[in-house]
Amino acid sequence: MVTRWPVVPIVRTRVLVPGISQPSKRVYSQHRPGRWRYLHQQWTPNRLHTHSKAFSTTPWRRFADANDSSDSRQQDRESDEIDVCIIGGGPAGLSAAIRLKQLANKAGKDDLRVVLLEKAGEIGAHILSGNVIEPSAINELLPDWNDPENPSRFEYATPATKDKLRFLTKNSAIPIPAPPQMNNHGNYIISLNQFCKWLGERAEEVGVEVYPGFAASEVLYNQMDGSVMGVATNDLGVSRSGKPKASFERGMEFHARVTLFAEGCHGSLTKQIIKKFDLRRDSQPQTYGLGLKEVWEIRPENFKKGEVVHTMGYPLPYSTYGGGWLYHFGDSLVSLGLVVGLDYPNPWLSPYGEFQKMKHHPLYKSVIKGGKCISYGARALNEGGFQSIPKCAFPGGALIGDTAGFLNVPKIKGTHTAMQSGMLAAQATWSALSASPDNVDNGSVFLFDYEDALRNSSIWSELKQVRNMRPSFHSSLGIYGGIMYSGLEAYLFRGRTPWTLKHKEPGDYAATKLASECKKIEYPKPDNEISFDILTSVSRTGTNHEEDQPVHLQVKDWEAYKNDQYPKYKGIENRFCPAGVYEYVEDASEEWGVKFQINAQNCIHCKTCDIKAPAQDINWQTPQGGEGPKYFMT
Repeated sequence: MVTRWPVVPIVRTRVLVPGISQPSKRVYSQHRPGRWRYLHQQWTPNRLHTHSKAFSTTPWRRFADANDSSDSRQQDRESDEIDVCIIGGGPAGLSAAIRLKQLANKAGKDDLRVVLLEKAGEIGAHILSGNVIEPSAINELLPDWNDPENPSRFEYATPATKDKLRFLTKNSAIPIPAPPQMNNHGNYIISLNQFCKWLGERAEEVGVEVYPGFAASEVLYNQMDGSVMGVATNDLGVSRSGKPKASFERGMEFHARVTLFAEGCHGSLTKQIIKKFDLRRDSQPQTYGLGLKEVWEIRPENFKKGEVVHTMGYPLPYSTYGGGWLYHFGDSLVSLGLVVGLDYPNPWLSPYGEFQKMKHHPLYKSVIKGGKCISYGARALNEGGFQSIPKCAFPGGALIGDTAGFLNVPKIKGTHTAMQSGMLAAQATWSALSASPDNVDNGSVFLFDYEDALRNSSIWSELKQVRNMRPSFHSSLGIYGGIMYSGLEAYLFRGRTPWTLKHKEPGDYAATKLASECKKIEYPKPDNEISFDILTSVSRTGTNHEEDQPVHLQVKDWEAYKNDQYPKYKGIENRFCPAGVYEYVEDASEEWGVKFQINAQNCIHCKTCDIKAPAQDINWQTPQGGEGPKYFMT
C-alpha cells in the first residue's frame, strides 16, 4: 500500500532583469486551492533573495506499514520555522509586525522572519468599527501616514470638525454636555476596514510576510516546558460529519520563537491561552458590548462633513447600557450604529431589533431618509477596561490589542491603544530576540519588558483614569445613575478616587433573567427603507461559508441544549445573534414544539453567542480560512 503525502507548495519565479524591477514570488498555496498568493520578496542584484528558513517538505510518497492509520487527518503537517508569528491582521497585529521589521531592518537584520496570519480572505475583510481614530499611535508608527507629499499616504481620513452628545427620548434629542474624554478635536473619521488594508500594504513593504486566508485554529506547545511554540491552521476539505473529503488538505504548523495573539475581542485561541496560563488570576471578568453598524450614502443636503454625533437613552431600556453614533465622513457617507452592553437582563431584547428601531428616531431618520444602505456588520467589543486587563505576557508570547481588552469605553476609542500595545510588544520582542539571536539558551522567550512597558505607558494611565465609568452603570439607578456618576468622574474625580468599582461576577451571561420574569418585547416590522429584516442585512456583509464542513459553532448535543435552554429563555439565541444564525423552528413532533438549528453559513464572526449564551455551552471556533464576512467601508 502506498500513502500519498500532501502536495508541497509549487514555487514559480519570473525571469529577472537586474536593476529593472522588484519581482514577487508566486506561491500556490495548498490552503487556498486555485488561488495565487503574492509574497513580498527583497531584490538584490542578479539574484532573488529568499528567506533563510524555508518551508519544510515531506517526501512525495512512502510505503506504509501495517500500523499506519488510514485516517488522513493523522498525517504529519508541514511546518515552517520562523522568528515571530502574529495572529490577526487588525490594527494591533499589523502595528506589531511593522514595528518589528522597522527595528530589524534598522539593525541590518532584514532576515528576521515576521509572519502575520489572518483568517479573512484579505486584510481588513473582518474588520468593523465606528471609527474615530486618535492619531497618536499612527503618528508614532508611520509619521508621514497623512502627509500630502507621501505617495503612499492614507487618503481616506476625514478630520472631525464638530462634536454633539444627545440624550434621546422617543421623539426628541436633548443636548447634554460631552465629557472631555469625548472631545474629538484633532481626530479623524475613518473606515477601519480600509485603514487595515492600507496598513497591510505598509507591512509588506517593510518585509512582513502577510498570509490572509490562513486561519490559526490550534495553539502549539513545547513538550519540554509547556511554553507556546506557535500555531497550526485548520484542515481543509473536512465534511460536515467530520470525515475527510476528496479535497482534504492537512493544516500547516508555524513554529515561532515568539507568538503574538491579536485576534480582537474574545479570540478563540486567546480563550485557551488565558485559561492555560491563568492570566485572569489578578483581574476581574471581562464585560462586553455588541456593536451593530451600517454605512449609508446620503443626500448631499443632509451631509455635514466631519460631524460626530453620539446618543444615549432611546431605544434601550433603563436597565441596559449602550448608545448610538452618527459620523459624517468621506463623500456623502455616514457611519451609524448602536452598541448594546451584553450584560442586559431581558432575554426578549434583540440588539438588532433595537438598532433598527433607533434608525426611525427623528435624529437619525432626518439624516438617512432618501439615502442608501451600502454595508452592515456587527462585532463584540471589550468594555471591561482597566480592571479587566489580564496578564498579557506568557511563556512564548503575549496578548496585544483588543484581545487583551484595551478599549477606552468612555472615550469610545480603542484603535490607538491597540496599535500602541502592538508596538510595545514588538519592542519587547525585538529586545528579547536580540539578547539571544541564535536561540542558544534553548529556553522559551518571556516578554517581561512588555508587561513593564504596558504599566508605564499611556494605555495604562488612560484606562485607569476612566476605570469606574462603565461599572457605575451596574447600580440600581441604571443608566441615569451611571450618567450622573460618570459626570462626576469626568469633570471632578478624574480617576483619583481611592476605590475601583467592580464588574458583575462571573460574566455578562449571568445577568440574563428567565423569560418568565421579563416583559416580552415586540419589534415593529421593517419598512425596507430605513429598517430592514435581518437576512437583508446579512446579505450586505458578504459573508460566505462552505456548507459541507464541520459547524464552527459548537454545541455538544443540540437536542439536549434545546430542551434545557428553550423553556427558560424562549429562544434568546435567535434574538442576541445579529445574523440569524440560531433558529428555533416550529415542529409539533418535537418536545416543546420547536426544533433547534444553527445556520452557520450566516455567521459574521461577532462572537456574541460565545459570550451571551446563559449556559456558556456554545463554543465559537474558527471555520476554514478565508471564510466569513467580507466587509466594505466598515
